Amino acid sequence: MNESYRVAIVGATGAVGNTMLELLEERSFPVGSLKLLASHRSAGEILTFKGAHIVIEELTHDSFEDVDLVFSSAGASVSREFIPTAIKKGALVIDNTSAFRMDDDTPLVVPEVNMNAALEHNGLIANPNCSTIQMMVALKPIYDAVGIKRIVVSTYQSVSGKSGRAVNELILQTTEALEGKPITLDRFPHQMAFNVAFDWPFTDSGDNEEELKMVNETHKILSDDSIGVSATTVRVPVFFAHSESINVETHEKLTQVEARKCLADAPGIQLIDDPDNYKYPMAIDVAGKDDVYVGRIREDSSIQNGLNLWVVADNLRKGAALNAIQIAEELLL
Repeated sequence: MNESYRVAIVGATGAVGNTMLELLEERSFPVGSLKLLASHRSAGEILTFKGAHIVIEELTHDSFEDVDLVFSSAGASVSREFIPTAIKKGALVIDNTSAFRMDDDTPLVVPEVNMNAALEHNGLIANPNCSTIQMMVALKPIYDAVGIKRIVVSTYQSVSGKSGRAVNELILQTTEALEGKPITLDRFPHQMAFNVAFDWPFTDSGDNEEELKMVNETHKILSDDSIGVSATTVRVPVFFAHSESINVETHEKLTQVEARKCLADAPGIQLIDDPDNYKYPMAIDVAGKDDVYVGRIREDSSIQNGLNLWVVADNLRKGAALNAIQIAEELLL
């Protein structure tokens, strides 16, 4: 084991890249040297890591000399162009984009769920979609206990999942709406302030791309195509943290009490389930936290073996940056 690693972050100026930088410092990851890579528009800007000022470099195919570990989060097209070069130069790449997630020879990993899959990598490990990650953390203990036949999930996704610019746009739109001004549209196809909207491209099936990611990634992560998955993904005017309403049909009966115990003992999960005292996971409380929060655990009386769960996680942390760093920690430390 090396004492330290030469690390590069691709997409360092984005919301996820910034969160990766924060978490590497928070978790005392053994960074020996650090390259911050972005487009030519951001080259020359300065970010801070452990009190040191680091100049952002333009991403090129020469950026990966003397790099052991790459965290990439600059979009699928960027990953497709540059990640093969990083791998050829000997770096381990953990990619947070959709570019390689469904490739047969690329592990798609959530450490609490299928860390063993990461051991079979060929220099590249994919980070799942943010909504899939938190759902998998919450459902894996149930899957192991009684099996899962079907999942119906509806998401309530924060605007930071789109970009940092989207956060600023929501702030602007909220002010404009309250002041009765025309609404500025930049990153969103519709007004996002005081609204609920579908914010992903639709496919020929009628599903949007985010919904299909949740279906396909669930099957791959659990190595189980027999599970029925129905997803509806929605953007809501929340800055940080995604919320999910999950209905699960299991192969065997799991009572409400048994489900609580199953989840309470599982890694990466925090239970907040006291609805009589209005205590359940909320985005405003979970933002900035690392765990996946579960509450409102109920038996579904409409089917024989059904459960309802309410699941909330910070999409920039566990839904992206943290999951990637946890993979590296498990493999390298």
